[in-house]
Amino acid sequence: MVADESCHCGCALATWAEGDNRNPVGIIGCGSYLPPRVVSNEEVAAAAGVPPGWIEERTGILSRRFADEDQAASDLAAHACAEALEDAGITAADVSVIVLATSTPDSPQPPTACVLQHRIGAHGAAAFDVNAVCSGFVFALDVARRMVADGGFALVVGVDVYSRIIDPADRRTAVLFGDGAGAVVLGPSATGAIHGVRLASFGSHRELIGVPAGGSRIPPSKESLLAGEHYFQMNGRAVREFVKQEVPGAVHDFIGHLPVRADAVRHFIPHQANRIMLGELATEIGLPNARMHETVREFGNTGAASIPVTLAAARGEIARGDDVLLTAFGGGMALGLALVRW
Repeated sequence: MVADESCHCGCALATWAEGDNRNPVGIIGCGSYLPPRVVSNEEVAAAAGVPPGWIEERTGILSRRFADEDQAASDLAAHACAEALEDAGITAADVSVIVLATSTPDSPQPPTACVLQHRIGAHGAAAFDVNAVCSGFVFALDVARRMVADGGFALVVGVDVYSRIIDPADRRTAVLFGDGAGAVVLGPSATGAIHGVRLASFGSHRELIGVPAGGSRIPPSKESLLAGEHYFQMNGRAVREFVKQEVPGAVHDFIGHLPVRADAVRHFIPHQANRIMLGELATEIGLPNARMHETVREFGNTGAASIPVTLAAARGEIARGDDVLLTAFGGGMALGLALVRW
């Protein structure tokens, strides 16, 4: 079944139910990697000009991880993929597709997925990047599951190194973000499958989150560097309002199109944007029997990595047959929802 709709704001929505899969495709392995360097609230608070207690009060975050100077996105991703492949019981040579979600690639070209492909030895795999900012992992998940619907294995990766693009003096962003990578292996699954995915884009809100310079609109220049236009920028208050307005209704509508009742969902894994916001979101969505999993308290917001990092942390508590709701939102603005049977 394919259902194409428009939401009240006119954005394109698409829901694909389980019957779309020519063969059942599920998550058969997952892994994550967080750099060893722990960055405390005290450290980021000094540069941002706020008290350390202000960060915990406003965000619920206690620490985050920063990559070492010699680590790029592909380095973090390689560690996460190694763990995911081991968990799935396959090797890189078995992988036919790599879809890597990031908004902080190693470089504008080539795709970071190609750097990763070479590094892990997945020489037979097609490899490319997607950029839907913090929703990127769910976008990549849907692309990859369709590409292996006739067989084969896919690596789906979410990775970001936000410490490279954050202005340490900007308290709106510097206190929130950290670095990390998460990965899953998709493949034939007799017991689990991806029930469905919904992707939505809200281009009218594109200016809420972004990096103004560095592309073809504002190429790198001395002037753009001096103006700080290569730093990540976010209107946090407007983003919070967007999440409150759009996400709960989208989740209920999404589940309503699938053969799964809301009270059957056992696990809720949202994008780890802000711990205070997540508590409010869980209340608004109101899944009665679902446990919300979080890693934001110790890892901060890791962008496209946050959902697979949290999924890897929760895997020991997810039983076979459990239904897991993944809910991502971020720059674009973009929204990605997926319901996965473990």
